[in-house]
Amino acid sequence: MGMPVYLPLQALARRLPELSPSCGPVRLVGIDGHAGSGKTTLAARLAEELGGAPVLHLDDLASHGALFDWTGRLAGQVLAPLERGETARYEVYDWVRRAYASEAELPAAPVALVEGVGAGRRALRPYLACLLWLETPREEAWRRGRHRDGEEQREFWAGWTRAERAHFAEDPSRPFANFLVRRGPETYEMLPGPAGSL
Repeated sequence: MGMPVYLPLQALARRLPELSPSCGPVRLVGIDGHAGSGKTTLAARLAEELGGAPVLHLDDLASHGALFDWTGRLAGQVLAPLERGETARYEVYDWVRRAYASEAELPAAPVALVEGVGAGRRALRPYLACLLWLETPREEAWRRGRHRDGEEQREFWAGWTRAERAHFAEDPSRPFANFLVRRGPETYEMLPGPAGSL
């Protein structure tokens, strides 16, 4: 068995626009991993490498009362318009006000990124051209997330970790990833994933 081949982030960004569209004219790229693993940061870096690709943050669709029950909202407000080649307009949840308080848009760009815990769930995978999984161990990711969010979010995190464990036990994403992402000192490296790289 040969050594694994690593792909730099820049090389992945060059490859993604060459994939077949997966949701209407759009190549949707999922970025999944444990909470606190660095998905938002990776999405921002990859979007920049892609020349400003739009990013959907699944935290905008979820809510306190529905941490993982956002599939219907995603399908109706995002996937259906993109399949028609139209700009998606979706409600954004305000985690402080505990209400859907604003609206955002996701254009039907050649490549669009969807980042968040559950971005590789079974209901979304048929619409993905590529799935990335952040290879940060669960406990390490959760420690980082707690540190990031501070003491005032302690109660939320206690509920979140239970919900995330249950979600991935029932609907795992990592086995379907095309690339496992490891963050290096200065950049990211893509290791071929369980589902096979592209």
